Amino acid sequence: MDLLWLAPVGSLLALGFAGYLTWKILKEDEGTDEMKKISAAIRKGADTYLKRQYRVIAMFLGLLFVVLLGLSFIGALNPYVPFAFLTGGFFSALAGYIGMWIATRANVRTTHAASKSLNSGLRVAFSSGAVMGLAVVGLGLLDLSIWYYLLTALVAPGPEKISIITATMLTFGMGASSVALFARVGGGIYTKAADVGADLVGKVEAGIPEDDPRNPAVIADNVGDNVGDVAGMGADLYESYVGSIVATMALGTAAFGALGLAIEALTIPLVMATVGVIASILGTFLVRAKEDASQHTLLWALRKGIFFSAILIAIASAAIVWITLGEAYMGVYFAVLAGLLAGIIIGLSTEYFTSHKYSPTVKVAKQSHTGPATIIISGLATGMQSTLIPVVTVAAAIVAAYYLAGNGDPAMGLYGVGISAVGMLSTLGITLATDAYGPVADNAGGIAEMSKQDPEVRRRTDALDSLGNTTAATGKGFAIGSAALTAMALIAAYQEELAHVAANMGREVSLNLSLTNPLVIVGLFIGGMLPFFFSSLTMNAVGRAAGGIVKEVRRQFKEITGLMEGEAEPDYASCVAISTKAAQKEMILPAAVAIVTPLAVGILLGPSAVIALLAGALVTGFVMAVFMANAGGAWDNAKKYIEEGNLEGKGSSNHKAAVVGDTVGDPFKDTSGPSLNILIKLMSMVSIVFVGLVILIHGV
Repeated sequence: MDLLWLAPVGSLLALGFAGYLTWKILKEDEGTDEMKKISAAIRKGADTYLKRQYRVIAMFLGLLFVVLLGLSFIGALNPYVPFAFLTGGFFSALAGYIGMWIATRANVRTTHAASKSLNSGLRVAFSSGAVMGLAVVGLGLLDLSIWYYLLTALVAPGPEKISIITATMLTFGMGASSVALFARVGGGIYTKAADVGADLVGKVEAGIPEDDPRNPAVIADNVGDNVGDVAGMGADLYESYVGSIVATMALGTAAFGALGLAIEALTIPLVMATVGVIASILGTFLVRAKEDASQHTLLWALRKGIFFSAILIAIASAAIVWITLGEAYMGVYFAVLAGLLAGIIIGLSTEYFTSHKYSPTVKVAKQSHTGPATIIISGLATGMQSTLIPVVTVAAAIVAAYYLAGNGDPAMGLYGVGISAVGMLSTLGITLATDAYGPVADNAGGIAEMSKQDPEVRRRTDALDSLGNTTAATGKGFAIGSAALTAMALIAAYQEELAHVAANMGREVSLNLSLTNPLVIVGLFIGGMLPFFFSSLTMNAVGRAAGGIVKEVRRQFKEITGLMEGEAEPDYASCVAISTKAAQKEMILPAAVAIVTPLAVGILLGPSAVIALLAGALVTGFVMAVFMANAGGAWDNAKKYIEEGNLEGKGSSNHKAAVVGDTVGDPFKDTSGPSLNILIKLMSMVSIVFVGLVILIHGV
């Protein structure tokens, strides 16, 4: 039965419901004139930053398009690849822009809604997150559907048709990954530079509250929530979503092509994604909370939607596999369940190590008694310890998916690994909603503080913001786990593409992946080192940019008469300009490293070294991403724990120590850690796209 028609239907359904939610949000009241003024300043700063970032990205995409076009002329790529690359980049950027557009309009409406009730604030903030979640999955399915049906019509029937389709679709995954890396790194540098600068001078040195309107960096900080945690995250998870699907489609072609089931293997991930759209839309209606709800109740309100969606997908996937492949291949269904279960376990593990409801984060907070040094040591240790469960879980998911789907066939086993990643990301529409709503709630709290709303409004937005820290950490856990599974599937897809392209060129593939091969050892060393080098670039970038903000805030406190007394207004625009300029400059080198390294290794050392490079980067990149995200989350929520009145509360020496820990954790969890997810997948995508060039040079 042909179910592929469901993919474009799912796309239109997701985008249509996102449009409906946008209409509902925009009908909400924006509140007072002062609230509108602050929101407009945040919106203007975010728009200005994204316009400059997208100009840089457009130049980069144009350059790579020319390179890909040249390779297609010499026969190293099929002629559709350069154009697929552009559409992948365009839709990734569009997903991020849509998320930022609605977030910068929902923030002030969330503030006003929170003045009525906690549930009203939750509904507006969550709806804005759902717009981005559904836009990401809707645009992903739209891009996949367009290219599938376009290539089906354009490519002549024959044994090469499916291979051309999958190779082309892998390339738009590279376009999406390229934009995602720029967006994540650039947005992460912007948001954390502003956040660190605002906290170090405002909270620690001047002793004023968070989001105090006297702080010159406060608007830049709120802008950063949108360009980093929303626009960057939207592009990032769009890339994860389409990357897992296209990798699985490529592996399905290899596994089931000889059985005459290639189309069926392509169908499963696309139809699963469509079911995920329906499940996510239904799940959004379950997210509600009563007034004076506890953090546990609020978290359960969000989880009801996620768990309902996961259960619905688990049930529907059985029918999808049965109808498409038949009873003989029901092991593929159990691989889907392995991915879903792994995602839930990683999410719960992340919550345990980062939420201040549990002992790891409370222990980090208690180290503030002896100052910033011990709280930093404790946070690092917590992050390192937190890697155990995700690594074991992903390892178990890989083994389970491989053997359950494989039936003794390695190609089918690898398809099982890919489909488990699709299973993990199938609920992305709603899991991303629970993640993206956090920055909106954070902005809403800032607007409440700056516009001097009733303290009860700030209390409600703080409750939503604190929950957002937990859900954001859980969302990062899903992204990291799916990245590991997708990256492994992409490494397998690289080997399949290598063999296929070599055969088309009349050459034989001869890989030597033995550990006695020095090229393999070199590839492993370079790959293992790369996440550390990449993280050093992004961490230093945040440090340099934050230094500029710190100097500017100190200057204004010193030179603007009456600023600290609230009698003069700070120059917010200067801090916005510093963060914008620094982020644009600093994001180029890390992105270039991610793209140039696999290409250079392939040209200089050959395909065996490339596979080793990708494996080395996957192992250290996955572990390091978990460590950085969870250490940063623990520091952040340790600070929140103290700010709730524990351990002497706000303004105490404990609080100041926790703020220092949080400033160290900010680039960990919001710049370097999330960017590593994209790094390990982008390198695989680049390797696959340029495999023909490597074969031309080395002859394999």
